Amino acid sequence: MDTRTITSKQTIFKFLKFGVVGASGMIIDMGLLFLLREVAGLHDLIANTISFTAAATSNYFLNRIWTFRSKDENIGTEYAKFLLVSVIGLCINNGILALSSLFWPNAYSGLFPNPWDIPLKNFYLFKLLAIAITTLWNFFGNMLFTFKKKQ
Repeated sequence: MDTRTITSKQTIFKFLKFGVVGASGMIIDMGLLFLLREVAGLHDLIANTISFTAAATSNYFLNRIWTFRSKDENIGTEYAKFLLVSVIGLCINNGILALSSLFWPNAYSGLFPNPWDIPLKNFYLFKLLAIAITTLWNFFGNMLFTFKKKQ
């Protein structure tokens, strides 16, 4: 069997596992986001940053143990790499949410003023889009950088 086929299958399997971990992270992210935004009344991007960070931390440990089966003894360095990838992902995530207010009036009460008064609240739809795009970044960033096997 061609090693590229094995590698492709392994990558797909890892991506599926990463997706399962990501789903648990999404539950943490969206649940905490709702609590911080709707109950505590925090600003959208502050609430998003906190919820995203909590989910990323949970995801690190689950991905380390289950998805990538890392044996790296330098957990601090590995976690720092994971957080770096996650922070870039957070920038992508928050960027999508900030830009959503330009393309969809009243999507959220964010950075840009809303000159229209259309009562559409699509913040959580844009959040799901942001999660999907960020998931791709996080998977490949972590596979190729954080959990890259040492030669």
